[in-house]
Amino acid sequence: MQFPDGFLWGTATAAHQVEGGNWNNDWWDWEHAPGTVCEEPSGDACDQWNRYPGDLDLLRDLGFGAYRFSLEWSRIEPAEGEFSAVALDHYRRVIDACHERDLQAVVTLHHFTTPRWAVTEGGWTDPAIVDRFRRYVERVSAALGDHIDIACTINEPNVVAFMGWMMGVFPPGKANDLEGYAISTEHLNAAHRGAVEILRAGPGTFPVGLTVSMADWAAEPGFEHRIDEFRSVHEDAYLNATAGDDFIGVQNYSRIRVGETGILGPERGVEVLDMGYEYWPQSTEASIRHAIDVTGLPVYVTENGIGTADDEQRIRYLRTSLEGVQRTIADGLDVRGFFHWSLLDNFEWAFGYRMQFGIVGVDRSTQVRTVKPSGHWLGEVMRSGSLV
Repeated sequence: MQFPDGFLWGTATAAHQVEGGNWNNDWWDWEHAPGTVCEEPSGDACDQWNRYPGDLDLLRDLGFGAYRFSLEWSRIEPAEGEFSAVALDHYRRVIDACHERDLQAVVTLHHFTTPRWAVTEGGWTDPAIVDRFRRYVERVSAALGDHIDIACTINEPNVVAFMGWMMGVFPPGKANDLEGYAISTEHLNAAHRGAVEILRAGPGTFPVGLTVSMADWAAEPGFEHRIDEFRSVHEDAYLNATAGDDFIGVQNYSRIRVGETGILGPERGVEVLDMGYEYWPQSTEASIRHAIDVTGLPVYVTENGIGTADDEQRIRYLRTSLEGVQRTIADGLDVRGFFHWSLLDNFEWAFGYRMQFGIVGVDRSTQVRTVKPSGHWLGEVMRSGSLV
């Protein structure tokens, strides 16, 4: 089966994971806090702030049609109400460099990190955060809107809220804080809606959407009713905030199991990845179908991949995942593109640099990039339009 003409192939990164030196946000604080759960700090990351032209050359040479990257809010607005023309000019150069290589620039405005000054009064539980985010988006829209090709407002707001207020492994490090989880969800959704309004009113004409972390949900026999109980909170509460958007970004890695006691760990006998969750590539198809059932919107798979040192396993995972994407297209669902996570082996948040999600390896001492076999394989898939 061929992928349709115009299907958009991309790969993705996030500013804090690749740029290096993003010291002015809440994640830098979190990495360096006493007793942090983070295995190591981000430091220089992949130095993409300086090395982005070479990385875009790799994308062009492999045959990608798009690059999804994020803007670092704390660079653009280093202090409240104080905006950096230098940072905005930098990101405009990145966008221009994408276009020079025939890559669509898919810009994410918030990918997990929030400026230090914006979290001093509660961050995403502070009602002021919504207007602060709107002001930031207004400045980005005015400076960059005429060059953006696709915009993602907030990356995985459900992960920001759940990991930060329920699991305690993202800033602000709260655990089982149901009130904080609910309030941050409300503010993240409101910030998304405000961003859509601002981007549409500004310069440029481009699709705007939200990206949501999704899973294939399964239940122990007799507890199937618990799927909706959990999925409605973890996914649908955010999917329902996308009414009127141009697309929904589906981000998927595995499945989630539920039972009598709640969310369960991996099933006995199922392969488990280094991240601690199941090797379950068929979850991509399930996530696409549920996203369309809830939103009715066109889909871009804006993230999909695995963290593994076994590159043959990565190819095997991607093949099965993309077979699922093909089935959704064959069934007439509006699936417009696929973005592999990630371009580079980079800073994987609390796991540091141990997890390897990239189709390009990065030497930690020299920053030298090396394309992996999975990168070349994916390039062949893109050029042929079929699963070689």
